[in-house]
Amino acid sequence: MNEKIELAPVVKDLLAEVNQLYPDGTVMVHFGDQKAGFVRHDQASQQAMPGALEIMVNDVTAPDYTASHELLHLLLLLQGFPQIFFQLSLGNATLDEQMMIMATDLYDVAMHQVVVAVQRKHGLIDEQIEDLYLKGIQQTLTPEGAGDDDERTLRLLTLLDALVFYGDHLDRVKDQLAADYPLALAAAEQLYAKLTEKPVDSPFAMRRQIVKLFDLFDAQLKAWGLPALNNRRFTTLTPALSARQLRLKVRQVFEIFHSEMTGRHGEKDVYVGLRRSDEQNSFVIPAPKPNTPEAFVKLYDTPVEEFLTSQGIPYILRK
Repeated sequence: MNEKIELAPVVKDLLAEVNQLYPDGTVMVHFGDQKAGFVRHDQASQQAMPGALEIMVNDVTAPDYTASHELLHLLLLLQGFPQIFFQLSLGNATLDEQMMIMATDLYDVAMHQVVVAVQRKHGLIDEQIEDLYLKGIQQTLTPEGAGDDDERTLRLLTLLDALVFYGDHLDRVKDQLAADYPLALAAAEQLYAKLTEKPVDSPFAMRRQIVKLFDLFDAQLKAWGLPALNNRRFTTLTPALSARQLRLKVRQVFEIFHSEMTGRHGEKDVYVGLRRSDEQNSFVIPAPKPNTPEAFVKLYDTPVEEFLTSQGIPYILRK
């Protein structure tokens, strides 16, 4: 452990703000002793313990940047921003793991629009951090070569995240990125332009951005002749509902389908609830008992708030 690192005052304030909202004890930040000489978003981890949550900054190349980044992700969840869950399985553990990693990375790209904006506002991203971030990209990706290769999806994802990170400061590194990854950068810029057409000013707007990004990313993969991820079906995203929608019947807000996939823990018979407005997976439930048409009639006639509460399904109250 490296005991000499002291968080900057602005990061200490952020930690205090998180602790005011965290319901299950104390959030702590600890530091490792790795120093890779670049920054990436996999350099910190979280571990829940009895009465505490530990944020471990494993790499201390840029401790204030990395710690604040992790704290801001946590703060947004505590403030009611949408979450993703993985409740379905494709029947192959390796494929499931790949899908979950990709979905989480896409979700993080959307969330980084807010995270990075706050970090920049508080002076936690400067030219030194931008240079370290570029080195992190170069550690992650190999330069594009002639013809297709199996790194296209990773390059697209990494460069899209880079566009969110650099924002108005992209000119400092654009020539280098264009030289190393011309095809991926061009595709990422098209996605970024569409993704940022509307500002993210609420948890509801963030949810809409995540759904949009799922679609944009799949469209690019298809254009490259690659299989789509289909996160609209595989990944559960917290629904955002108004007080009026909570009073409606389930049938008015959701459509419930029997899934061809199994449950994450081996359940053979599961149903997926899709929002009627955008067809995004909003919850997964086991088959009702007894699994009869009458049971579904009763379910569909239940008020939305009563149904979600009885099933323990989280949701965002849209204001």
